[in-house]
Amino acid sequence: MKIMIVGGGGREHAIAWAVAKSPKCDKLYAAPGNAGIAEVAECVDISVMDADSLVSFAKEKDVDFVIVAPDDPLAAGVADAFLDAGIKTFGPRKNAAIIEASKAFSKDLMKKYDIPSAAYETFSDADEAIKYLETLEAPYVLKADGLALGKGVLICQTLEEAKDGIKEIMIDKKFGDAGNKVVIEEFMTGREVSVLCFSDGKTILPMTSAQDHKRAGDGDTGLNTGGMGTFSPSPFYTDEVKEFCEKNVYQRTIDAMAAEGREFKGVLFCGLMLTPKGPRVLEFNARFGDPEAQVVIPRLKNDIVEVMEACADGTLDKIDLQFEDNAAVCVMLASDGYPVSYKKGFEIKGLDNFKDKDDYYVFHSGTKFDEDGKIVTNGGRVLGVVALGNDLLEARKNAYQATELIDFDNKYMRHDIGKAIDEQ
Repeated sequence: MKIMIVGGGGREHAIAWAVAKSPKCDKLYAAPGNAGIAEVAECVDISVMDADSLVSFAKEKDVDFVIVAPDDPLAAGVADAFLDAGIKTFGPRKNAAIIEASKAFSKDLMKKYDIPSAAYETFSDADEAIKYLETLEAPYVLKADGLALGKGVLICQTLEEAKDGIKEIMIDKKFGDAGNKVVIEEFMTGREVSVLCFSDGKTILPMTSAQDHKRAGDGDTGLNTGGMGTFSPSPFYTDEVKEFCEKNVYQRTIDAMAAEGREFKGVLFCGLMLTPKGPRVLEFNARFGDPEAQVVIPRLKNDIVEVMEACADGTLDKIDLQFEDNAAVCVMLASDGYPVSYKKGFEIKGLDNFKDKDDYYVFHSGTKFDEDGKIVTNGGRVLGVVALGNDLLEARKNAYQATELIDFDNKYMRHDIGKAIDEQ
């Protein structure tokens, strides 16, 4: 099969790495890809949002199967463009990707179908939102309705801070049109766990659990980011939690989307909060998480192409989804100053140390080739350094040792990824 991946970050590199191993894959393209993906795929310089050019390229190359990986193109209907052109595609249509693209939609869906989540109200008028805030007790959770690169959630400790947050989102448009509406949500406490699920619109198969670290600084300080590291499995995702979510969250959500005429085919990302009152849904995403994909995919026993095809074909009930009995930890190497401002274009040294390694991976998030053919930094999050181990403690130790093998100017990372493991 000729396969094409739409995307160019760490998630897409992890997907490309797994797809390239499949005996079903004869040729792999990536649009636009990056310097790491280029090791396993032919990269083509087409924007993820340029549906017409993407479809034209796929037709020209007789591509058999397309994987649309990032959130923005899914929300914009890029998967629809491929499907409407008769090309088999992994990834939900626009009318299903709305479960991520609109937090107001997903909250309304959860309320209507009794899927456990936080209490909330939605506002399109800033003054009304502020009036509502004045009726609540701190802390306050504000969510921009639309896509904001994982950064559109503000947790405010005081009323004044929350009012400033409304101004940032709705009036100053810090997140652009994503802030045309705001969701004000009940503050929940507990452990956060992510569970990615394959779905064909009827059957849903949960993957192994993972746990992300969103804040930029050690000790969960600083600004929200796209993710500074993650580990899998989460020791807090117990059999009891799993049973509850399988009954009350995963299947119920897929059935709800089908009942709404929004058949969901692809990966449903379930962000969970394990509260004292039980698991609650924090958010849904319509694709693999990043960097959750980097620790979940290396533990997958199945041929990922077979599973993705089953999602597209509606035959997921025939798949026996299995994961290795091990653990994985990912530490993101970022550019110092991320997520605010940072320099790029620095040469990355030490990548050769990871060639032919079975238990260590480097997934490229923000890299490119310079004019001399050297791999240089090209983003805020640069590399995801992933290590496996028999358990989480061993995987964490291996991952941090592996980060020392790579160097570039203004390299930055958190030093406490997976620290919660020590508390078990």
